[in-house]
Amino acid sequence: MTSFGPGERTLFESAATALYDEIATQGGIPKADPRIADRGPDREAFDLLQELGLVTADELDATWVAVDPATVQSRVVAPLGQQGAELITESGQWAQAFSNLSQTWRQSPGSVKGPFTELRGEAIGPYITSSVADASEELLTAQPQTGRAMEQLPQAIEREVAALRRGVTMRTLYQHAARRSSATHKYVAAVAAEGAQVRTLDEFFNRLIVVDRRLAIIPTRVGPGGLALREPSLVLYLVDIFERSWERARPFTNRETPLMRDIAAEQRAMTIRMLVGGHADPVGAKRLGVSPRTYAAYVSDLKHEFQVDTRFQLGYEMGRRGITGNDAEPHVESDRD
Repeated sequence: MTSFGPGERTLFESAATALYDEIATQGGIPKADPRIADRGPDREAFDLLQELGLVTADELDATWVAVDPATVQSRVVAPLGQQGAELITESGQWAQAFSNLSQTWRQSPGSVKGPFTELRGEAIGPYITSSVADASEELLTAQPQTGRAMEQLPQAIEREVAALRRGVTMRTLYQHAARRSSATHKYVAAVAAEGAQVRTLDEFFNRLIVVDRRLAIIPTRVGPGGLALREPSLVLYLVDIFERSWERARPFTNRETPLMRDIAAEQRAMTIRMLVGGHADPVGAKRLGVSPRTYAAYVSDLKHEFQVDTRFQLGYEMGRRGITGNDAEPHVESDRD
């Protein structure tokens, strides 16, 4: 049967269905109807109905009558569905073939011009995806602030779950503030179910991805993009920094546990260090991975804890008591208690 495409469907929806409705409603139309004559206004639509098998000739009455669409639909739709399935399969096979070539090229000596590759703008996303696809042993990732944006979540889950199912081990580090993100909770649940480990830390750190301890991707100094590093000593140096942060980090779980009290104490201590260091609110908020409003609330909680009204009084009280934020002091007793 003839294959029908978008052009035929447009004609079918715009003109042929109206003509079919009239034929079915009236019980048929005369073969001599001028609208379906060789140069009639509905001739093209009528020819399509004929080709689809939706009208048939009644020789006794010299009319064209409608045919039940249910008997025709499968003959038109099924081949299209089959073609679609074949195209999807074929496109997947082509994609796999190109992926194999890309992996060969990336691992060839001629693909790398030196130990550093600058990735600008939109090039960073596909590069990360292909690099994770090449991973065979280990992925280390550090995601500052609240982690991935919601719109990036499905792609990240698909990419990293696929790596985990290939047997790649994965450890991811977030800041404590990521525990308030529903998107991050969804991501953690997906990758943890496949064996990934996720922890959080109070301190600010830069974004980092390490693939098999042979490739590291870090952000560029200005603008969106990244820098891919392949120099072995430098990659191992970044791995060492990650490992030190990992040892101090707290396990990320989707359950409320007593661990949250320790995390709150660490965020409190970090806020104190920001205030003692004289950092502006935007800087302090970024270091903790929270919004300026949340950071202001942390400062307000400290003023309430130390029973003062202004930041100047807060600084004085903390200085007088030797509070530096280097230890996660629990409750500090006030002289006015």
